[in-house]
Amino acid sequence: MKVLFAGGGTGGHLYPAIAMAGELRRLVPNSALAFAGTSRGIEATEVPRAGYPLHLLPVRGLKRGLSVAALQDNLGVLADFGKALGRAVSLIVREAPDVVVGTGGFVSAPLLFAAQLMGKKTLIQEQNAFPGLTTKLLARRATEVHLSFEEARRFIGNRKRVFVSGNPARSFMVLEPALARERFGLHEERPTLLVFGGSLGARSINSAVLQQLSAITRSANLIWQTGARDYERIKAQVTPSPHLWLGPYIEDMGAAYSASDLVLCRAGASSIAELTNLAKPSVLVPYPYATGDHQRHNAQALVAGGAAMLVEDEALGQSASGESILELLQDRHRLTLMGQAALKLAYPDAARQLAQRIINLVKNI
Repeated sequence: MKVLFAGGGTGGHLYPAIAMAGELRRLVPNSALAFAGTSRGIEATEVPRAGYPLHLLPVRGLKRGLSVAALQDNLGVLADFGKALGRAVSLIVREAPDVVVGTGGFVSAPLLFAAQLMGKKTLIQEQNAFPGLTTKLLARRATEVHLSFEEARRFIGNRKRVFVSGNPARSFMVLEPALARERFGLHEERPTLLVFGGSLGARSINSAVLQQLSAITRSANLIWQTGARDYERIKAQVTPSPHLWLGPYIEDMGAAYSASDLVLCRAGASSIAELTNLAKPSVLVPYPYATGDHQRHNAQALVAGGAAMLVEDEALGQSASGESILELLQDRHRLTLMGQAALKLAYPDAARQLAQRIINLVKNI
């Protein structure tokens, strides 16, 4: 069995593909799995680290807006896409994959399109509640389309072969909350808030938490991942506390989730999948500049299901928002209900289910 994956640029597009490949390797040990991507995206380091071959394509994303500079740059993007499409055709001829799997984003576009033109079976896995341009354009010709949110279905035209299968996410060992808190030096049994904004951090979230820090640690524990680029700024303004763990990056996210009663974070697809799989209530702050405002759609799906509170980025630093979050953190009954609602939206077996769909497509060739 030969499967070619296309996806990258960001971890949100890459890690679901790596999760599916890992399950395929477990289910069909002799399968030949490879990836296509760019030299600039996260896939350039992470795919080889995961043990898979990476084929490079010269593809770039379109610039948003109608400025002269954006239009000029997009002419170059289209020229690069033509080159990438040619290389994708050559790659498919050379590798002869049984199925081509795309996980959205501009990185997957040339390989998926080439595979469809050549009559290959294609499977698209979309992470967000508001599908990206690549998914919307290529879904009609895909053999199967797999969504992470039911809300995304209305944006996809090919209804017969569209499935809601969830978003493959990292799995974590769940610890007893007290033991997990101790790993962060937090020994008192208090409601615990986990805050993160990705590996680089989220400056607006960090600034808002900094404003409310005294109020938070007065009655709760705080595990706070600032991100690498904001750590020194925050550290210089924070007084050490027995109720605070502060760091640029959390190595053991399983322990962090296990210790927390409430999570404050962005609404990226991977974070959403982890929160629901672990039944974690959350306060979601959509990144306002995300393509197609997709993080807002992700957050609204959890809010509609009763699993999350949505706070706008510009409102996060306001006292009313801080008070609402602190009230929620102290409301055990409401947190329990939100956690139960989150679990109802979970797809913990997504990677295995998607791997099995790929195997079925190969068998039906």
